[in-house]
Amino acid sequence: MGTVTLILILIISLISVLAFSQPATMAQLEFNAFQIYHRKQYYRMITHAFVHANWEHLIVNMIVLYSFGTLVEQYFFQEFGSVGTYYYLFLFFGSVIFSSLLSLYKQKDNYNYNAVGASGAVSAILFTAIFFDPWSPIYFFGILPIPGILFGGLYLYYSYYMSTKKMDNIGHDAHFLGAIFGFVLPIFIRPSLLMTFFEALFHHSAQ
Repeated sequence: MGTVTLILILIISLISVLAFSQPATMAQLEFNAFQIYHRKQYYRMITHAFVHANWEHLIVNMIVLYSFGTLVEQYFFQEFGSVGTYYYLFLFFGSVIFSSLLSLYKQKDNYNYNAVGASGAVSAILFTAIFFDPWSPIYFFGILPIPGILFGGLYLYYSYYMSTKKMDNIGHDAHFLGAIFGFVLPIFIRPSLLMTFFEALFHHSAQ
């Protein structure tokens, strides 16, 4: 299991490393709302997820993508069978687009606004994993174990708060929207999974 995740990691890593040494490639693929909205370069809504700002950005995203993407692939296969692969691909690419919509709206007239990275999709996959196993621990900074459902709540609050403060250059809007997309998609595919989530959530708390 995890074949699709590994392929995505390989492709993203190769393109990102190539773009590190080729600024023209980075400029052609990055998210630029002005170019998308005014010049109809819609492909940037997807290609920006395949380039990253630096090695740290790339490595962190790929570690999280591997850690949770392989789990989500397994969950999707168990729940949806062979079509689970297509749902997983929709999760990845759909969240890349959905997580960028607010930035597109906010920055459509800002020629100088650029963004790169698969963080929106990584957030979506992380929250899909939380949906299927809400009490499974997530290791904050790789050390401190926090129940997934608690981590998810804190993550959403932090992303929303930082998006309103504009204190850094991180795409907190994309993180927030990606997380929402990842949590809601399984319910959209199969509404009965919402009851499964609540059963897992409250059964554990009752123990």
